[in-house]
Amino acid sequence: MNGSAGTASAGSPPLLEARNISKQFGAVQAVKDVSFAIHAGEVLGLIGDNGAGKSTIVNMIAGTYPPDTGQILVDGEEASYESPAQARERGIETVYQFLNLILPLNISENVYLHRETRLPGLRGRLLGWIDTGRMRREVAEGLERLDLHLPDPRIKVANLSGGDRQLVAIARPVLWGSRIVILDEPFANLGVHETEVVLSFVEGLREHGVAVMVVSHNMQHVLRVTDRIVALRLGEKVLDTATSDTSGDELVEVLTGETVRIPQ
Repeated sequence: MNGSAGTASAGSPPLLEARNISKQFGAVQAVKDVSFAIHAGEVLGLIGDNGAGKSTIVNMIAGTYPPDTGQILVDGEEASYESPAQARERGIETVYQFLNLILPLNISENVYLHRETRLPGLRGRLLGWIDTGRMRREVAEGLERLDLHLPDPRIKVANLSGGDRQLVAIARPVLWGSRIVILDEPFANLGVHETEVVLSFVEGLREHGVAVMVVSHNMQHVLRVTDRIVALRLGEKVLDTATSDTSGDELVEVLTGETVRIPQ
């Protein structure tokens, strides 16, 4: 299990860049000529109304399907992958709203899902026995590095609060060294306290050099946690700006078409 990713050096290319990507489904142009970039230690917000193209962009970056036109680059080089597994090999991990956690398993088992550590010697090599003690220790150490105060790694995920489940889901790719993490509605269905905990954790990912994309309908959460915001309307980019240079009112106006602001 890897530790923190480290920050990019000055002048380095974005960790992730989309250049003029488009996707069409039959007669529907879901995404048209959209470009944006995310650097190490940066949190980018992707916003838009239903049908604006957010999910299509997430699925293209996650490897669910390729763009019809345009390029996706990782570390400045074109990344050609055809499945989420291949995207993960490039350091791209997507945490969907449904989290993809196995509730009857405990925290460490979920973190190590499909990456289980075997016991040394014949027990592991021939019998396939899992080294649960090592897995628990490494998960506990990793969560401590991330300054996450979660219950004992032996606790089943089914017994965690919604906020703690979200933390486990987000922490898992970071612990495995993923450098680009896409969060699909990470604050949905959380209480006030749980939302604050998750917001603080996402903010703290900057220190670990992770490039984060937050897809959310909640403008206040996006304004709070991001460095930049990309807004979509009817499949096209209508805003790309530093978060400090915009406001909730402007975002609403841009998304509804009341204001036209030329993207950078």
